[in-house]
Order: sequence, then C-alpha cells, then structure tokens
Amino acid sequence: MKIGIITLGCKVNTYESNAIALALEKKGYEIVEANADCDAFIINTCSVTNMADAKSKKMIHRAIKLNPNALVAVVGCLPQSNKDEVAKIDGVDIILGNGNKEKLIDLIDENIGKKRTDKYIDVIDILHYNKYDNLEVNEFDHTRAFVKIEDGCNNFCTFCIIPFARGPIRCKDVDTIINEIKNIVDNGYKEIVLTGIHTGKYFDNGYNLTKLIKKILNDVPNLKRLRLSSIEINEIDDEFIGLLKENKVLANHLHLPLQAGSDHVLSLMNRRYDKKYFLERINKIKEASPDISLTTDIIVGFPEETDEDFKQTIEISKEIGFSKIHVFPYSKRNGTKAALMKQVNDKVKKDRSKELIELSNKLEKNYYSKFIGLKLDVIFEQRYNDYLIGHTSNFLQVIIDYDEKYLKEMKEVKLEAYLDNKLYGKVID
Repeated sequence: MKIGIITLGCKVNTYESNAIALALEKKGYEIVEANADCDAFIINTCSVTNMADAKSKKMIHRAIKLNPNALVAVVGCLPQSNKDEVAKIDGVDIILGNGNKEKLIDLIDENIGKKRTDKYIDVIDILHYNKYDNLEVNEFDHTRAFVKIEDGCNNFCTFCIIPFARGPIRCKDVDTIINEIKNIVDNGYKEIVLTGIHTGKYFDNGYNLTKLIKKILNDVPNLKRLRLSSIEINEIDDEFIGLLKENKVLANHLHLPLQAGSDHVLSLMNRRYDKKYFLERINKIKEASPDISLTTDIIVGFPEETDEDFKQTIEISKEIGFSKIHVFPYSKRNGTKAALMKQVNDKVKKDRSKELIELSNKLEKNYYSKFIGLKLDVIFEQRYNDYLIGHTSNFLQVIIDYDEKYLKEMKEVKLEAYLDNKLYGKVID
C-alpha cells in the first residue's frame, strides 16, 4: 500500500516526517509523493503564522481531493494549536497534535485502506508535556543528515505561537544521540546537523549543548563535519567559542537570529538580549574565528517598528557583516501578544523588506568574494545537470563539473569564480 507524506514548516517537521516514513517502510508500506493512487495521506502541518495555517489547510484539502477514499491523517502544529478547525474538515480521519506523533505508525497500520466513520482525535495538553518522543532517522536524501536533539520552547516571544504548539523544552538523552549519529556516519553520511525547536537550550544529565558537542566529537571520530541549525546569541558560552576555534570538525558557520536591530523592538518582541550584548558576543566569536559565516533571521515591520528602529537594524547588519539575512515581513499570528499591538502597514513592510534584501545580497557577495582563489574542503551533496553542488564548513555553496567519484565525498577545492550567490571551483586531487 502507498502512503503520501506532505511536510510543511521547519527542519524539525522534516526530521519527524522522515522518521515516520522509515517506520512505515519497515512495516512494508511504500512511501511516495502524494498522488491519486495513495491509500493514505499524512499531512505534517505548520502553524507558525496565519499564512502557515492557511497553507496547511490547503494541503489537507488537496490530499482529500486527490483521493477522497484514502485515509487522511493530520498531525503536528495546526491541530495542536487549533484542533477544532481541523476537525471541521470533512474527509480527515486522524488528528494528532505534537508530543504523540509516535502513535501515528500504529494508527495508520490499523486504519489504512478505509475511511473512519468517526474522527480519531488525540491532542494532548502540550504546555504540561515533559516526555521526549524518540523518533530516530538514519537515512536521508543528501549527504547532510539532521539529528533532532530537542523539542519545545520556553521563551514566549510575543510574535510566536511555537511554545503553545510545541510545549516546553524536553531533550533526547545523550546516549541515544550518540548511537543515532554513529549509525548515520556508518551509513556513509559526512555531515551532521543538530536541530531542534530551541537547540541551544539542550540539557540532559549534566550535559548542556557544548558538552554534548564535545562528546559527539570525541565519540564519533569518523564524523567529517558537525553543524548547528540555529542557536540564540545568549546561549553561546565562552567554552563553545573556544571549541569553535580549536576543532575544525565543528562547522565554521552559525545561524544567529537577530530578529531586530533596535532595543525598542527587541523589548516589544520579548527577546532575551539587547543590541549591545548581541554585538559583544559577535565580536568575541569573530576574534576566535575571523572568517566565520554568520547568518541571521530578521523580522521586518514588527508592530510599532518606526523608521528609526528599522534604520538601526540596517546599521547593525552592516556592522556585523552577516553573510546572509533571511528577511521575514512580519506576519500576524492570532493568539500571540504581537497580534494585539499596533500594526505596520503592508507597503512599509514591503519597502523595508526590499531594502534589507538588497543589503543581504550585497553582504553575501562581499563575504563570498573573500574566498576566491582560496582552497577549502567541500562535501559534495547532490548532482544538478552537469554539475556537483556542495558546501564548505562556512556554508559557501560550491559548484564543480560533474564527476561521479566526488559525490558524497569531502574534497579540497580551489575556488575560482563567484556568480549568482555560488562559487565555482576545481577539485585538487
């Protein structure tokens, strides 16, 4: 029997969908792209903004339309934050929130091949949920493999629904993480990315994130590269900075969400740092690793953001010299404090977004251009037409002429030219 899985949202959702797919394959099911021949659909939803809610609902209706007779399971953040809205949709059979996705395997197994006469609904009180669901993955599409180590968030930023959708912080135990990474590396993967909802808050039996990273680097000697998906600036301690300087397996790249460059807006957002602190930690990181790639997220047009606030965001972005800025025009999310604040009009958001994107493109070109003529190690992840595409430790995208023997390998490459946010080079054998 065929099962189509539709995944929306973050890397954590992608990881969990992969884990569900592998578990179902072990039971003999065929995992395919969602199509009319599917006997069941799983829609792993996102609910981070009102727009994400709408997109999730669109995908649910799309699956039902593809095959009205197929079993339809809706899981994740949308049912967790608004189960009644999902329950209204005719054709949905199974509704699961977060914290109990492990149940989905047996529910599919018990119900596939038929439509339920009643909806199965299981959405727990996630705000008081402390169990970590040990979904594991050891096979991925690319050479880079994601390992989820943490779930939940306790920050309650005023723009964010995630603590209400994902619940409090809970973490995978250290031994399980080490075993999972060993299995992934034994399967030929060269790079591991540690991910979670709030990865920097990892804890387990005396281990914080830095101590966990040290253990991974010590216990998995064949690992070529270890990367973090994202970390908050106030979770980078001096021990981590020292490790970044000393150990070349740890990727020379950090994604540090700034969100805003104005203390006024940071306060409205309920972020746990100010501009001065952010800059001080950035300078310390750059002292340890001058060529590090620093990428960020910035929300543009947050409620009550003034022209002066935005000007400060532009100024701090230039001062830091981010290698890339992911620009997000503020999108209202019902149920958050920010949704009740005075909103910035759409034209202002659009104009500010355009200006910040232009700055990001300029900063990215400046950063990439520094490496033309240098030799860096690249892990080649995939073929695209007559080329191989890979990434350096500092997350430069590198392209070479296709040669099958380099696929999924780490090779030293001389970087020769920059074009369209990519570096072109040749392997040094």
